[in-house]
Amino acid sequence: MDIVHKIGRRKTAVARIYLSEGTGNITVNKKDYKNYFTTGTLQYKVQQPLMLTENLESYDIKVNVYGGGVTGQAEAIRLAITRALVSINEEHRLVLKPEGLLTRDPRMVERKKFGQKKARKKFQFSKR
Repeated sequence: MDIVHKIGRRKTAVARIYLSEGTGNITVNKKDYKNYFTTGTLQYKVQQPLMLTENLESYDIKVNVYGGGVTGQAEAIRLAITRALVSINEEHRLVLKPEGLLTRDPRMVERKKFGQKKARKKFQFSKR
């Protein structure tokens, strides 16, 4: 099997993954993913597509991720891994699609408007 390269995005985070056959090592920015993502929730998000398809110890994954916060990065990695698994075996789509893992979350931060305090909040109007 060749190395599969896929990209996942979430908010402003971009994850590039390189998936190859191996023993289940996941490396994020040259660190083990358990050191990079310290909370169990984020570690679960990264492993989720592998657990659902029962490939937890079948592939080695090397990840380069930048931008956004840790949650956005974890979800970007999850999307990239999901896309890679579907490109390897089309039957994985039947398991991953109902879980919503193939959908790119389109929500982005709304820009701040001129003459306002924030994106939606206005300056207070006082009548004296």
